[in-house]
Amino acid sequence: MARPTHVYLAGIGNSLAPHWQYRWHAADPGGVWVEHASWEEPVRTDWVADLDAALRAVAGPKLLVAHSLGCATVVEWAAEHADPGIVGALLVAAPDPHGPAFPADATGFDRPSPAPLPFRTVLAASRDDPYAAFGYAEATAAALGAELVDLGPLGHVNAASGLGDWPQGRELLARLLSPPRA
Repeated sequence: MARPTHVYLAGIGNSLAPHWQYRWHAADPGGVWVEHASWEEPVRTDWVADLDAALRAVAGPKLLVAHSLGCATVVEWAAEHADPGIVGALLVAAPDPHGPAFPADATGFDRPSPAPLPFRTVLAASRDDPYAAFGYAEATAAALGAELVDLGPLGHVNAASGLGDWPQGRELLARLLSPPRA
């Protein structure tokens, strides 16, 4: 299989330097960054349409690299769309849309029970993420048919977490391209 194009989906506010996701994209000449008209007041239908347009513009295999609200965007997109070219998804720090810290300016990201994703998925979650209790991550991974990775206490796994290039995350991304564990 040819190297998949990495499609990066940031969360509310975008992933700017020194966020690990920004760093990965900056070092990935073939990577695609999904842009949105509004990074501060995301609307589900708009963000899903932006992801769909980005995916349709990429030929060949694709690997999704999502953080925060980008994870919810992947789940919402998969509920209505399909792309057989997607070979996997790394979902990092998926927020709980029903949790007390979920941004009030984000609208429509409240699917009550996500369906299993049709591609291999790793959901990486922190034990002290202010946007989702670890129990939410466990339930979401089970509902999506995703492999759950416990990151320990890393906050929201963002720039404030001080991860730099985040080698552990790169290992998780590589895991998606290796044969599944028996």
